[in-house]
Amino acid sequence: MAKAQSRDFQDRSIVAFQPVSDMLDSGACEPMKAAVHGVLMATVAVCAAYNTAAWIKRRQPHLAINAVVYTVAVWWESCHIRHHLRACPVAGPKIEGPEDNLKDAA
Repeated sequence: MAKAQSRDFQDRSIVAFQPVSDMLDSGACEPMKAAVHGVLMATVAVCAAYNTAAWIKRRQPHLAINAVVYTVAVWWESCHIRHHLRACPVAGPKIEGPEDNLKDAA
């Protein structure tokens, strides 16, 4: 009985995880992935600014290390954002040809 319940739980968890798994495929939900990295970049930018300001005021070595690590993290996240935005399909405006403009003229 316990094995049957365990198997049922595993099946339900696999089904529940499938949409997340599909989202993680390359080329799927790229704007959302870029937005998540944007939130992370904003967070580490605040951390970098705080640690830099704290280091300037107190000159403690760990603050300098933190400032450098967070600044590198800002660069790292910006690379991820550019990667995800490059993977987005290009959505250009629909250009109508002259024949499309003349359809209703008659």
